[in-house]
Amino acid sequence: MKQRLRLGAVMMTFGLLACDSWFTAPGDLVERVSDGDTLLLKRADGKNFTVRFACVDAPEVPHSQKEKRSKISKDVNQFAWGVRAKTRIEKLIKQTDNRVKLNTTDSDSYGRKIAEVRLKDGTFLQQILLKEGLAKVYHPYLNKCPSQNILKQAEAEARQQKIGIWGDGKFVNPWNYRQTNK
Repeated sequence: MKQRLRLGAVMMTFGLLACDSWFTAPGDLVERVSDGDTLLLKRADGKNFTVRFACVDAPEVPHSQKEKRSKISKDVNQFAWGVRAKTRIEKLIKQTDNRVKLNTTDSDSYGRKIAEVRLKDGTFLQQILLKEGLAKVYHPYLNKCPSQNILKQAEAEARQQKIGIWGDGKFVNPWNYRQTNK
């Protein structure tokens, strides 16, 4: 009888140890929102990795003190929209215990994972950015996105209603802004 109890206890202990999902929350932990379309995440092993949102491009945020102090109108405009996008993503992620689920579609030359990013309740972050006019679909990589139709529809609705960047005649596409500021 004692042997059976011990055996049962040992088996239960190994079973519990093997089932990480009982001890850790589902999804990857967000360490930091870098900008409107980039996250720094922590894996279960404690190592950090960067994820870039697939198929969208959010406005740039200022990275240096010089950029933060810039009075050039195209910088001020770009950074204002970039900060809005970043703040929106931060707010959404905080509502779900700083955890996200990834559907990795690729990796880039910087070693970042490229992924569709959802909250644990299924909220699709790229879709929210597009619906709220805080990002644009990035067409060169759209064919790699399983949810491309959802993204195109979200952008079309925002554009038609002139929401966010779509209502700002001075807004410069992020890819064009980066190109002219190399």
